[in-house]
Amino acid sequence: MENEAKKILYAASTASHLENFHAPYISLLARAGCRVTVCCRGIPETEGAAEHIELPFEKKLVSPRNFILAAKLARRLRKDRCDLISVHTSLAAFFVRVALMLAGKGNTRVINTVHGYLFDENTPALRRRMMLAAEKLTAPVTDRVIAMNAADYELARRERLGGRISFTDGMGVDFGKFDGADRARARRELGFSDGQFVILCAAEFSRRKNQSMLIKAAAELPEGAVIAFAGAGDELERCRELARSVPGRVRFLGYVRDMRSAWAAADACVSASRSEGLPYNVMEAMYFALPCVVSDVKGNSDLIRDGENGYLYPFGDASACAEKLRMLMEDAEKRRSMGAKAREDCRRYALENVMPKMAEILGEELGIELAERQP
Repeated sequence: MENEAKKILYAASTASHLENFHAPYISLLARAGCRVTVCCRGIPETEGAAEHIELPFEKKLVSPRNFILAAKLARRLRKDRCDLISVHTSLAAFFVRVALMLAGKGNTRVINTVHGYLFDENTPALRRRMMLAAEKLTAPVTDRVIAMNAADYELARRERLGGRISFTDGMGVDFGKFDGADRARARRELGFSDGQFVILCAAEFSRRKNQSMLIKAAAELPEGAVIAFAGAGDELERCRELARSVPGRVRFLGYVRDMRSAWAAADACVSASRSEGLPYNVMEAMYFALPCVVSDVKGNSDLIRDGENGYLYPFGDASACAEKLRMLMEDAEKRRSMGAKAREDCRRYALENVMPKMAEILGEELGIELAERQP
């Protein structure tokens, strides 16, 4: 069989990233007869991966340990050549491509799927130059860049960050897993009363996700409003400390593996991110017909049109965020119409609509037919 010998390295910074966003594609490649090696921190629970390489990158671009790990991976790549390397998340994408540069690219094809460049025109100049330089350094070994928001697509084209620049509507969301949720039961199980207006923020706690700003916004919301946070991360304890200043206005749900009940219990979605690729949490909220109040940054603004299927507000402006949330609380008809529009708009991001495009791209780079092998 022609494609039995195809070897693919699928790399991301964490196992959870591969589990949450790429399991269908790893499975698709495996069913097509390809040998898929996953490369990340931790062991992902993904069907079809033949091998796992532990790659515990540190969250710092200039960390010496990261370059040591890249050199180790380079030795592996020299011995065991890949037909395709598919990289995801900025840190892993950079160092895996550095490893390939050290090993020698040869005939290996490289796809860099950009889940949001971590810099834009508002990034401090020094940091922007450093991060853009990293992308330019690895551009010569990058055969294709896949962008999922308009700003990143234009940046990749303008700066020539890959041999070919493609655009997709994210990686695709399996919305079917959310069907069957019961709102009343979900609210009971999570401890929300009938009179509470539940505003859900689902994201890893980090400075980029900016949950601390939402806690400030909570202080400006009417009685009965509660911002519920689903997630864990480095900034969680700091946010817990901040929340003591707004008793009764904030709930921490912890890490939620199955988000169905959390979304079903909510009345609205909120995001305070500094930047995004194409955020799954917002798309999931849209599927639940929830109006979304999100920071006006790339990724968010690709999904939400202000006043139509949600509201946008200036990044970092707690008062503006609170004002938009109050507008939703006070107008049930607006919530309904926005939610209905959000539900309609999210369908283009469904896995069954995105997967054929992604399968076509993977097939092109591998020189095989994948489109007809979807489940």
